[in-house]
Amino acid sequence: MAVAVSKLTKEDYRLLPDGGPRFQLVEGELYMSPAPNRYHQVISRNLQFLLMKYLEANPIGELYDAPFDVYLSEHDVFQPDLVFVKQEHFGVLTDAGVEGTPDFIVEILSPSNAYLDKKNKLRVYARTGVVELWLIDPETRTVHVYDLQQNSDKPRATFGEQDTWTSPHFPGLNISGAAIFRK
Repeated sequence: MAVAVSKLTKEDYRLLPDGGPRFQLVEGELYMSPAPNRYHQVISRNLQFLLMKYLEANPIGELYDAPFDVYLSEHDVFQPDLVFVKQEHFGVLTDAGVEGTPDFIVEILSPSNAYLDKKNKLRVYARTGVVELWLIDPETRTVHVYDLQQNSDKPRATFGEQDTWTSPHFPGLNISGAAIFRK
């Protein structure tokens, strides 16, 4: 006899204790995320510094770093590495985090979460209207840029350590792979 197990909801997620470990609710299932390794944190810091410097000169939105809850649906609460919300979408910002769809997300892959980020979470991001997703692979030193509303099956572009590129979310900013992957 099969037993039906109901999916967890964002209300179940909100009942989790504060402080850690870090959890994410992905398609109704709870996943624990161990602390990322040092190089993961270096990459996050490098990109955050670059984007924050840009946003100081161009206050077009707000950037948040993990752990920061993003409530995408009744069964999906993620903690992306970086989240950007444009000023015109500030209505999704609440005291709890983002309740709705942010404009831009960065996920830095770790061995413990790469499959989840590349499959399940990518699918949810596309379904819930996230426009741009960067999957950063520290091992290969590549940034896979997805335009999720155009094609969620493959990246629009892949950039490496030697490349420089732009994002429509940060007009006029040249993003350097060397700056992102600098140790």
